[in-house]
Amino acid sequence: MAEEDPKPLNYIPEVILKKRKNSEAWALRKKEQLQHKHYQSIKKPEDFVHEYRNKEVDLIRMKRRVKRNVPHCNSSTALIVIRIQGKKDMHPKTRKVLYSLGLRKIFSAVFVKPSEGIMAKLQRVEPYVTYGYPNLKSIKELIYKKGLARLDRRKVPLTDNNIIEQELGKFGIVCIEDMVHQICNVGPHFKEVVSFMWPFELKKPAEGLKGSKTLYKDGGDTGNREDHINELINKMN
Repeated sequence: MAEEDPKPLNYIPEVILKKRKNSEAWALRKKEQLQHKHYQSIKKPEDFVHEYRNKEVDLIRMKRRVKRNVPHCNSSTALIVIRIQGKKDMHPKTRKVLYSLGLRKIFSAVFVKPSEGIMAKLQRVEPYVTYGYPNLKSIKELIYKKGLARLDRRKVPLTDNNIIEQELGKFGIVCIEDMVHQICNVGPHFKEVVSFMWPFELKKPAEGLKGSKTLYKDGGDTGNREDHINELINKMN
């Protein structure tokens, strides 16, 4: 019986072998991370107790703030309100007030017309927001760069004045400049313009926030910044 000729071994390039080895190592690391993440997501009973107590403290502090006199407001100048804190340790009543202002996400912002009711709301959620009086430059840059229209519960970029004219033309507002004018001067159709816009989605500032719930006037982040709000808008726009 004749001996069979030996078949040559398949040659696998070293590059492919290294790639396989790296892929296997990456898959193992990913598996470990997922398992560790799942383990961390399981809350202990004491975590729930701690969270409940913090929320109750938040409610107590809000009730104390309500007893203070409502801050004076200049109704002829628009306010911008920026949410700068997340929902950690937040009582549901606090969250409800934030939602009523349109601030559902951290770093979202809205224009509001100052009134006693608005200032009372801001007093309730003071540790979670900062606000002040935006100048013409800040208002214009925000709307041009971050402006989104609210159409049928959809976000639509303000890239076409036809969209503005279709929705606000009956009020004599046909372009972005008209919207800027209404907001800056708290015009007669301020409410319609603000309702037409989606809350601004700002970016986290690289500098300018310390994560403190202390009032701005006391060296923290929250509360009334008056004209200094323009510096923060510039960093977050």
